[in-house]
Order: sequence, then C-alpha cells, then structure tokens
Amino acid sequence: METKIGGDRAKEISSRLPFDEAFHTDTIGYAGGLWMLWNSDRVEVSILSSTEQEIHAVVKVLNSNLSWLFTAIYASPRTAERHILWENLNKVAELHNMPWVLAGDFNEPLLNEDKFGGRAVSVNRSLLFKECLDNCGMIDIGFSGPRFTWTNKREVQALIQERIDRFFVNASWCTLYPEARVVHLTRCHSDHCPVMLDMLPTNHMGRKRPFKFQTCWLTDPTFPRIVSHAWRQHNILEGAIETFSKEALVWNKVQFGNIFAKKKKIKARLNGIQKVVGVRPSTFLLELEKELLGELDTILR
Repeated sequence: METKIGGDRAKEISSRLPFDEAFHTDTIGYAGGLWMLWNSDRVEVSILSSTEQEIHAVVKVLNSNLSWLFTAIYASPRTAERHILWENLNKVAELHNMPWVLAGDFNEPLLNEDKFGGRAVSVNRSLLFKECLDNCGMIDIGFSGPRFTWTNKREVQALIQERIDRFFVNASWCTLYPEARVVHLTRCHSDHCPVMLDMLPTNHMGRKRPFKFQTCWLTDPTFPRIVSHAWRQHNILEGAIETFSKEALVWNKVQFGNIFAKKKKIKARLNGIQKVVGVRPSTFLLELEKELLGELDTILR
C-alpha cells in the first residue's frame, strides 16, 4: 500500500500493526512510500528488488506450498517516471515465468470508463500502460463494489473519480486461484478506497467467529473488573483465559454492541452511496456521504 510515509516514521508505525514482518520504500516527495506487511506464520516473503515505484517479492504460502511473484506498485504522478516503471515491469516479465500478481496505485486510468469528470483519459498514455500489461501477460479479473477507487472529494460540478488502484494477475496465477475475486471496499478517511484480493472466497455464514480482543475495551473504566473477576475464579492460566473470553464477549455486547452495530450500518450505507455516486453523482449524495463520514468519526473516537 502507498502510505506517503517513509524512513524511521514508517518503521515506527508498522511496528504497531498486527504484522510481524515489513518492508518499506522511500517516499517520492509527499507521495509514495510503499509498505509491504505480512505475517511469517502464514507466508514466507523473499524481497527480490525495489525502487520508489515498486517492490518485487516471491511469496510462498505456507499451508499450501504454493509460490508466486508479487509486485506492489506506486506509479509516480509524473508521466516520465511512470514510463520508467512500465519499462521495469517489461524487464521483469522477460526474467521469469512464475504466477504473478501486480497490485497498487497505477495513477493511470486504462479506459474511458475508468474516469468520471476532469480531462479525458489520455489515449497515448493508456496505450503505453496497456502495452506494458500485455507484455507482462496481465489479466483484469473484474471487481465488485463501488466503481471508482479514487476521488478528489470535490462538489459535483468539479468532481473527478478514477479507477486507478487495481489488481492484475497472469494466467498461471489464475490457475492456482480460479475463484479469486477483487473487491473495492468502503472508502472512509482516505481519497482512495481499500482494494482487496480475496484469493479463496468462502461463505462465512453460520461459522463461529474466533475470540478477538478489542483495543477499545481498554478505554472503558469497567473493563479491569472483567479481567480481575476471571483471574479470581481460577488458579491456572488456561481456565482464566476461557472465563475471560466468555465474560468479555457478554460485557462487550452490553457496553459496545450498539457502537459496533452503528459502525457496520454506517459503512454499509457509505458503500451503497459510493456505488451510486460512481454512476450518477449528485449534490445530495455527496453531502449525505460527508454526514455519514462525520458520524463514523464520532463513533470511532
């Protein structure tokens, strides 16, 4: 992902995230700053090379023993530097025949339908982009969710929206993961929306969720009593953890359940609005989106 943060600050922030391994690139002025984050108990990642615009790595999935090439992209806003990136990708394509995923912010709409508002898509630039993708054997496997991944967040008369954050895969990767799908998730605080590649989609309906500690519990003054009560009932760690897990879930439903339900409802409404704005933007919908984002900020504080 592009974070606009590099150096020691990048390392400091990523060390607090729920991943035990990370790799960072430098920013390009006030843009760029690619981070690749992973958990070493799930994948083995070998970094091959990197520039300010790309990270190339071999990913080995530990529970399946499958390996493939993953390239994280932040294409420069400057056309000349994007041309360098396309040339680099062409060279990488000549050096391997592995299953391959390209992912990131390409800063270039590929088709006219990938943009709303502003200047028309440059035919020459999009042809160079497409030529690079063809040379790399890349396939667009489509997406679900809102149509565009970036917005300038302006009023409807000046609104620009683009689909520039993407996943591309080659044919041999498709063979490994034939059910894979791309999802444009709800955009909340950024001008970009998160984009997820779901490699093994499954139906989670009816499946019991594992226990998960919620950081927001620490902000509630009644939470220490839940911990103390669990420890007082047991002399061994295993029993205390089991009691704490059960009691914390009940307490969470009473104290925070309404908050989580509100958050889920607001994000669902935002996703629906962003889908419609991608097709028929209006002042009413853009104002409603701002209101809901304000409500979401209030809940998350």
